[in-house]
Amino acid sequence: MGKIEWAMWANEQALAAGLILLTGGIVGVAGQFRDWEFAAYAIAAGVFVCLLEYPRGKRNKGTSVERTGQYCFTVCVKSFGPLTRNYYVRAFLHAAICVPGGFILATVLGCVCLGIASLIYLAAAIRGEQWEPILPRKESARKPVGESIKLPPQNPPPRPPAEMRRKRAEDLEAAAYVNPIAVTANDD
Repeated sequence: MGKIEWAMWANEQALAAGLILLTGGIVGVAGQFRDWEFAAYAIAAGVFVCLLEYPRGKRNKGTSVERTGQYCFTVCVKSFGPLTRNYYVRAFLHAAICVPGGFILATVLGCVCLGIASLIYLAAAIRGEQWEPILPRKESARKPVGESIKLPPQNPPPRPPAEMRRKRAEDLEAAAYVNPIAVTANDD
């Protein structure tokens, strides 16, 4: 079995937690809940978490798929160096950010989700994972595609191998082929 990459799960969990924290903060401020200042904090914290977690990290297997528009966020996150690359820092940062969200009902769910993401990041850090950016690949010089590949097939599948196909009927001598299996009359 393959090794679980915990950072990938933590990234998805933290991004969802940031969105939930942001939504709860908007509800808390719009509803003028008691201690709505914590909800205003949750809006700022939710935006920060979403901006930090939007760029996906490169997987160890190399099958990473970047999110739409991730490149500009990747450059910003990468510029902070070891502060954003180290998952211990992210785990403690998310744990500290989620604490004030527990003081108001509208942001409790985002607080709990961010706390879970913090624990998953801690597990990733203990296993030695770290964030590596997904950078665009340089286009390699591709070989030109042959003319026969550009044209669609003329006959439907199943197609015989190329050496067994019948040749064009314009040249009857060239169109004939030798049957590799001997054919004999069976007069029983």
